[in-house]
Amino acid sequence: MFLMRAFAFLALLAFPVSLPAQSASLFTQGVDGAQRTPFVASLGTADPLQARAASLFGGGQRHSFLAPLPDRADPDPGPTPSRGLAGGGPVAQLRHLIAEAEAGPADYDAVNGGARVKPPKPPSELTVQEIYDWIDATPGQPHAIGRYQFIPPTLKRLVNKVGASPQSRFSPGFQDRLADELLIEAGLIDFQEGGMSRRSYMYRLAKIWAGLPLPSGASYYEGYAGNKATMTWTRFDTAMAEIFDE
Repeated sequence: MFLMRAFAFLALLAFPVSLPAQSASLFTQGVDGAQRTPFVASLGTADPLQARAASLFGGGQRHSFLAPLPDRADPDPGPTPSRGLAGGGPVAQLRHLIAEAEAGPADYDAVNGGARVKPPKPPSELTVQEIYDWIDATPGQPHAIGRYQFIPPTLKRLVNKVGASPQSRFSPGFQDRLADELLIEAGLIDFQEGGMSRRSYMYRLAKIWAGLPLPSGASYYEGYAGNKATMTWTRFDTAMAEIFDE
């Protein structure tokens, strides 16, 4: 018996049993995209327009549907097609509606009317850095700029978020690109996929752009620093229904 056990032991040493190796993953489990940076930190902030640099719509994760920007050496990346966020479809029409409320006929070259000292060139001809320099050189005045009237904290956050160089030109395509990020943060994908009602999405848009009305007809920022809605609720509601075929 002892000899049999010894033989079996020696056999195991000579011919070890190979156990299947556990497969390894190149990807950390549980990761589902980067956490979105908030757009407005709190509804109770003492300065709601400054607070628009953070998100009203945090709490939950969302992938960005925008492709990476071209190499940082490219001063004008232009519009980037991505899942319906470019071209003449519903989102382009939505951008046009927002521009109607925010920029008026100046469109991509709009500057807040309260700015006493204007930028040295039309906004669409400036680089992002030139806009930053204008902001720094003219304290104490409003600096909302471009077709979507980006205020300084929001502009800087979005430029950093998409990875753009300060030398990128504030071109029409670039402005649209940044606006698309705001549309997504407000819940565009959920709205298009049926997870959010049109009215809820409109309310969220009105929290971003002061020129858009609430159902009462007033701006979300009514009376703050002279803000008021620049279109009626009927116009906003009817246009949104037409754009999204409701």
